[in-house]
Amino acid sequence: MEIRYKDMSLFYNLFIGYALVLLFGTFPATAIDVFTPAEVMVENGTTGVLQCTFKSREVISSGASVSWTFLAEGSSSSPVTIFHYSAGKAYPSVTSQFKERVEWIGDLNKKDASIKLTKMQFSDNGTYACDVKNPPDIEVMPARTQLRVVMKEALPQTNTVVIVGAVIGAIIGLILITVVTYLIIKRQESNHDYEGDR
Repeated sequence: MEIRYKDMSLFYNLFIGYALVLLFGTFPATAIDVFTPAEVMVENGTTGVLQCTFKSREVISSGASVSWTFLAEGSSSSPVTIFHYSAGKAYPSVTSQFKERVEWIGDLNKKDASIKLTKMQFSDNGTYACDVKNPPDIEVMPARTQLRVVMKEALPQTNTVVIVGAVIGAIIGLILITVVTYLIIKRQESNHDYEGDR
């Protein structure tokens, strides 16, 4: 009987331990969410902004840090770190193709971890990953954005065209509404004048 009791006790402890591992192993104790646009298009030779925002359940601490990595398009090697920010100081890469071209424009207190790249070139095409840590929020999946450096002609013209089109459309719409309203008022006035003559 004693052996069976020990076996049951061991089984019970193993079961509880396994359940706890499943429960806490599946749901991290801390979490931070990082967001970047899926794709960014930048004109060759200009400055491009790599936007990165995040959400953390913790107050932004002095231990918060940001790392940006780059993986060239078509490359099978590991990503390289091109920028690091911690303790209020920026550490841009000094050995890569991004030397003296990366600048911190973020503000961790505003949950912004963005950087900008100057003098964009075709060799900058690739995947950029933004990784933010705000201890104890350190469990994070870096957010990735695909950068495409293109000639000016290849840039989508939708922003300017849509804005200009919307302004022109609004002006034409206002003119039409004014003219139609004026004609309706004039017609009603002429009907009243005609009825008065009778």
